[in-house]
Amino acid sequence: MAVAAEVSSADSFAISIAPLSLAKVYELAETPANGALVVMSGTVRDNTEGRAVAYLDYQAYEPMARVVFQQIAQRMRERWTDINRVVIHHRIGRLRVGEISVLVAVGCPHRVEAFTACQYAIDTLKHNAPIWKKEFFLGPDGTESGEWTQGCRVSDLGGSAAGTYS
Repeated sequence: MAVAAEVSSADSFAISIAPLSLAKVYELAETPANGALVVMSGTVRDNTEGRAVAYLDYQAYEPMARVVFQQIAQRMRERWTDINRVVIHHRIGRLRVGEISVLVAVGCPHRVEAFTACQYAIDTLKHNAPIWKKEFFLGPDGTESGEWTQGCRVSDLGGSAAGTYS
């Protein structure tokens, strides 16, 4: 029988209306036990399927999103037992092109585990966290139109979100 892993008190989970800091997330994930520290930075791109993006608006059910972040970290520690740190920070509110929307950092003794665990974290977050994104597009005449994108849709954190993780 597998023993459930616990979230480390050194892990960090946040939802913020303020801009996210890559340096701060790196600092939070850093520890002398790491041989690898992988950071994934999600940014607002300038187009979606050829349509010019004006900005994104993120909304979240914050208390539940933090719980989901903790569950993701717990599941990561069950799969990759040598993880030292997990940091998941997500931004909400209006974000312009080029701004950071999400930062995920994973510190491990070895790079393969750090890369794989980080990919698992972002994939699972995108499918499970109650965070919603509305994309606002610029039309040829300068008018803006908004569309909600599909995101949070999987309720079972037990399965892989979008890939196979070893």
